[in-house]
Amino acid sequence: MEAINEAIFLAGLLLLLSILAGRVSSRLGAPLLLVFLGLGMLAGEDGPGRIQFHDFHTAYLMGSMALAVILFDGGLRTPAETFRLARGPAFSLATLGVLVTAVGTGALASFLLGLGWAEGFLVGAIIASTDAAAVFFLLNLRGMALRGRVSATLEVESGLNDPMAVLLTVLAVEMVLTPTGLSLPMLTLEFLQQLIGGAVLGLAGGFLLVWLVNRLDLADGLYPILAVSFSLFIFGGAQAAGASGFLAVYLAGFILGNRRHKADRLIRRFHDGLAWLAQIGLFVMLGLLVTPSRLEPYLLPGGLVAGGLMLLARPLAVFLCLAPFRFTLAERIYVSWVGLRGAVPIVLATIPVLAGVPGADAYFAVAFVVVLLSLLIQGWTVGPAARLLGLLAPPQPDPPTRADVDLPDGSGQLAVFTVARDSEAALRGRGRLLIPETVQMLALIQNGRPVRPEDAVGLQPGDTVLAMGDQEALAVMDRLFGRRVAALQERPAGDFQIQADMPAAAVGGMYGFDTGGKDGDSLADYVRQRLGRTPALGDRVRVGEIDLIVAAMEGDHASLIGIDLTPPTGGLDALRSRWREMRRHIPRRRTPEKPAADAAE
Repeated sequence: MEAINEAIFLAGLLLLLSILAGRVSSRLGAPLLLVFLGLGMLAGEDGPGRIQFHDFHTAYLMGSMALAVILFDGGLRTPAETFRLARGPAFSLATLGVLVTAVGTGALASFLLGLGWAEGFLVGAIIASTDAAAVFFLLNLRGMALRGRVSATLEVESGLNDPMAVLLTVLAVEMVLTPTGLSLPMLTLEFLQQLIGGAVLGLAGGFLLVWLVNRLDLADGLYPILAVSFSLFIFGGAQAAGASGFLAVYLAGFILGNRRHKADRLIRRFHDGLAWLAQIGLFVMLGLLVTPSRLEPYLLPGGLVAGGLMLLARPLAVFLCLAPFRFTLAERIYVSWVGLRGAVPIVLATIPVLAGVPGADAYFAVAFVVVLLSLLIQGWTVGPAARLLGLLAPPQPDPPTRADVDLPDGSGQLAVFTVARDSEAALRGRGRLLIPETVQMLALIQNGRPVRPEDAVGLQPGDTVLAMGDQEALAVMDRLFGRRVAALQERPAGDFQIQADMPAAAVGGMYGFDTGGKDGDSLADYVRQRLGRTPALGDRVRVGEIDLIVAAMEGDHASLIGIDLTPPTGGLDALRSRWREMRRHIPRRRTPEKPAADAAE
């Protein structure tokens, strides 16, 4: 009994310390996941905590469940527009890209570690996929906005590439243990079963979950429990059926997050906290699993493998897979660099240990060193690399203070807004606001007293507005009541912005470029034609000597176009220009002036 109480106490203490350490590290700019991992190592047998944990079966079980929760939350927060924008490049990276990375890294591992081809390929397969946990959290917690297509590609890729990594890892284990028992038809069939089976079960499960949420009459607190239990059911069922549980649970979350149901806000808020708990628990547990003193012999070879992965194998895979999709050089470099490794490679590294592969402890150690360096080097430079390459999207207005209540029939939401001090609503007044037709303003509270909206003369900062509408329309209201962005001072949006519905020919006449289109084409139409696809936030189009920048979006259409009068000239010149711009913002240390007597000497 005493041991159980001590275990509960230590678990609570580790979670509490993780939250506090994460708060401190965020101010220092350190990757949060690295902090959680380091805290687990400190609590382990080589650290002050002296906790001994070497149970790989438990680690694989708990790690798989935590990843299922994280992937479900990632799918829940992936808008359909983001998925459509990135499905082509993301699927290419998640399949061919993982294979190329595994083969390239495996060849390097064979050469650097003195392994056979099968053993080297096993190392490459373990660390071939980007990690959804690392990508989702590090991209979204940096307080920065990447160009829409780049961010979407990285996030969707990390949600889709786990099936390929699992398949290649299992294949490599079989190659090491039974090198003569493999056949290409069987491998192809297994891959299709993993991919197609995971997709079918995930989509079907997602629609079934939406149906259950809308049909069952439950207490509010039970809807999130229904969602998380169903996500684990989908994950475990798919794995048991020989399909990819990782893909299935991601797609189930995606369907739930993009279909209308009556518990949307309840489920999202619950899963936000649950994903944090899964993330912290996962990395702390993996930190406990490793023994730092045993890593010393693998630091140099693991570092060389990590360098080869980051600088050779991943860039080769990215440039090959993104070649058909018209990504710029800067975008391809960034996608190559932000191939973050995290919990997935460590969890996959337990598979050879559980399968009894000779030398599996060494593969686990190398994978851990690679993850550690990826979080330390790549994770710490996610923001600076985006600024250096000029891939930051135009800043968007902060959402207002808002509380939502889902309507019982799933037809919409009640939203309570607080008018921000420098919002459009406070500056323009209610009569000049463009409010969507599907939104009804029900009540207004000014100076603590209720006022009918039709009787209000204007809106003041701090006023409370009660409105009803669907999610898309309420998102428009977010921009009206939230703080405005001083866009004219933000370089990601260009020197100034104009409305995207202006005639393209007129804008071309003012700035010296030929649109070559019909007279009735708008600037948004022209940008879409030049891109050859649906535009995304932050996309740039070079016309003559200026850049047109997608500065704001409404659905699938650009609503605001930025004009950059002095754009980077492209390639290495662009990098040099960004580097010079960043250096101007770095404070320089002044040399103290010498006393007059010393100067005279």
